[in-house]
Amino acid sequence: MAPRAPPRRRPAPAAGGGGESARVLLALAALYGALSLLAYRVIHMRHVAPLGADAPPGDFSEGRVLRHLHRLAVDIPGRQEGSPGLEAAAQYIKGELEGLAARAGPEYRIEVEETLVSGSFSMVFLRHRVTLGYRNHKNIVMRISSNVSEDDDPSLLVNGHFDSPLGSPGAADCGSCVASMLELSRLIIDSGWVPPRPVIFLFNGAEELFLLGSHGFIKTHTWNSTIGAFINIEASGSGGTDLVCQSGPGSWPSRVYAQTAKYPMANSVAQDMFGIIPGDTDYRIFAEDITNIPGLDIIFVLGGYFYHTSYDTLENLLPGSIQARGAKDGIEGSRPVFFDYLTWFMVFYSRDVSLILHSLPIAIFLLVPLFLKFPNITLMTWSVTLLDLIRGMLLHAFGVILAIFIPAGAAALRLLFTKNAMNWFAHPILAFFMFVPASLIGLLLPRIAWGLSEQTHFWGAFGLYSVITMAYVLAGLSGGFLTFFISISMLLGRLISIIIKRKWNQRSPKSLVAYVVPMIPCLLYCLYYGGFLIQFLIEKMGMMGSLPKPYGYFVPDIIVGAALGLVVGWCFGPLAPVASRWLSKTSILQGLLQVTVVALAISSQLFPYSTGAPKRVVLQHTYVTDANDIVDSNYGFSVVDANSLEFLFNNAPEAAKWLKDNSELSFEEKYHSDRSSWVALYPVPFLFSGSLKFQAQTDEIRKHYHKFPQLLVQKTWSNNGHRRVHLNLSLGSLSEIWTAVLNVTGPLSNWSFADNMLPAPQPVSGGPPSYICRLSGKSDVDWSFWLEANSSESLRIDVAVLDQYLVDSTKNLKSLFPSWADLTAFTTFFSTYYL
Repeated sequence: MAPRAPPRRRPAPAAGGGGESARVLLALAALYGALSLLAYRVIHMRHVAPLGADAPPGDFSEGRVLRHLHRLAVDIPGRQEGSPGLEAAAQYIKGELEGLAARAGPEYRIEVEETLVSGSFSMVFLRHRVTLGYRNHKNIVMRISSNVSEDDDPSLLVNGHFDSPLGSPGAADCGSCVASMLELSRLIIDSGWVPPRPVIFLFNGAEELFLLGSHGFIKTHTWNSTIGAFINIEASGSGGTDLVCQSGPGSWPSRVYAQTAKYPMANSVAQDMFGIIPGDTDYRIFAEDITNIPGLDIIFVLGGYFYHTSYDTLENLLPGSIQARGAKDGIEGSRPVFFDYLTWFMVFYSRDVSLILHSLPIAIFLLVPLFLKFPNITLMTWSVTLLDLIRGMLLHAFGVILAIFIPAGAAALRLLFTKNAMNWFAHPILAFFMFVPASLIGLLLPRIAWGLSEQTHFWGAFGLYSVITMAYVLAGLSGGFLTFFISISMLLGRLISIIIKRKWNQRSPKSLVAYVVPMIPCLLYCLYYGGFLIQFLIEKMGMMGSLPKPYGYFVPDIIVGAALGLVVGWCFGPLAPVASRWLSKTSILQGLLQVTVVALAISSQLFPYSTGAPKRVVLQHTYVTDANDIVDSNYGFSVVDANSLEFLFNNAPEAAKWLKDNSELSFEEKYHSDRSSWVALYPVPFLFSGSLKFQAQTDEIRKHYHKFPQLLVQKTWSNNGHRRVHLNLSLGSLSEIWTAVLNVTGPLSNWSFADNMLPAPQPVSGGPPSYICRLSGKSDVDWSFWLEANSSESLRIDVAVLDQYLVDSTKNLKSLFPSWADLTAFTTFFSTYYL
């Protein structure tokens, strides 16, 4: 009898068979979904319970803040410069502060002042130079100190502005700021806490006019020299946790915030990127332009859909946001590294510490070849192994690059077959379905094309994040903490998976679990950080400006697609070296591609805007005047995102018919307008392109105003080719003036503004360089100034006065637009003079 052959051992199935790969994909999707839901709840303040108006007097109460805010943003119709509401708001704030002072105990010294500030200076705003002249802007100031304090004691300044932007109730921006400051000042007094150093509350009345209230205070007030630190409270949205966008000079302001904030949200990356966002805050006056006082810039940034629109109302504030703003556990070097972890706690370390910590990953990466070849260590084996790991780094880098470019390309490709850009604007979740699967395809594709081992891929990915961390260190930026966190978490996951891999088959999905579980804290933070960034970016795309066709039409979609790809690179990239064993399959990539195509198809059928995500439209009714005569009248339209005015009028047929007397609206060249016609908003018109203008009635305005703005020559002085012209600008009978703008072109050599210092000229609309000066403040008194020329060539002066009054026909035109279009409308009186 022949001996029986030993039984054959069946070969182990290849890792990541079709069914197993699908299960791994679904399990990871469920994990990321659960972590994303937690991050979403934190970002939208679902974990903060607002206190009502009946809360104990020793607690900061959102309910009491809302009571102040109702008075400021609902009962008072508007708080814009030139409107009666601004003065009403000032008197309400002053009355509340005087009431607090009247009931304060004898241990307090309370001072309440109403001040008028005037001045003139030059600044760069939206990357363009402008000179500002202002007079009689009102600030309300309160100083709380102990009864033994001295006038020159070092003090803390808390600043917020009570004026609101054009066309907006300003509930969040920045009624919420001053209402919170009123509650905080009440809390100090009612709690019986006497501050060891004076606390100054500055309620400034002219921030929206380019930071004039804070400039006037810091230049003229008697308390300005006592300020040792400041906190600026602002709003670029309707809520969410306050984000510390700027901190400094020095490191201690962010350190104090880290120690005291109950719901911290701070990120040193925000300061690196702050200049990208169109806009600015009073922080630059206190910490950069005028003085270098250490301080914090704390801002609402979510709900950016409503920022500077008529939808910035009490109802659209995110509940819990104000409660978190007031919740604190307690009342020099270069920029530190700091970030919050889901608002639960702050991580803070100095620049010197970051130099050591952030250098560790790259050092470990260089030492890894020694451990991998131990004990056969030679220079040759180290070099060969390092080159192999660098190959893995390049592979992972290529995957991250594809993860960015593939969704960006898909976004551009979609626009070739659809007529609307930004379809994700009112449907942010749609952007994730459109671009995340496409990003995953890019991240996984190189593993299919190049069959590197898991070990090489892992250490290559680790090396990439280490190199990025080191690059941040060398660049002097603070954002390297994210890739540092990722690389250290990858090490931890690798270590634990190695320890327990003896129990499980390395090809089993259980080995993936051993790697993923230790990384959950890092993945959760990446989703929190990335989700916040994408939400913020999507909301801000509605106000980032319209770029010229044809390429400007593609820019927002490409930016959002690329940004989501970048977020996928740091949220899923650390798992890719291990998970790609199961996911780098043709069937998985085909499934992801199908999801992408379906999402792109669905998005093309959705409308980009809603009342919760409005489109911003600017309507300017211009009267061209000569002395007291009206020469011309027209309506100017512009938008500040990628969907042009043609899109607007195609979806607002009633307004289009009204403009063209019931005929089809034309977009011929004769209807186009350039930036010079928008000089009343300078430098905001640099965000415009493709503006249009249409004829309007000329006589209706005379029913309301009988005298128009006029520039008059008082006297002229000449000497050796130089001449000085003394001028008087009368603003006529206008009563709701926001600002008056002078655009001076020609051989200007000096003027009486900004301490007789002429700034660098700026081109306005492709023409010769101009000198721009914005004048604001009390309008019933003429502006007197002089201009000096160094040749006989004429000076051209364009005068544009922006008034908030609208004639009935303009109001009717505005009402014809659908509710998803938020129109900021105003009247401009434009005239030109040659001197």
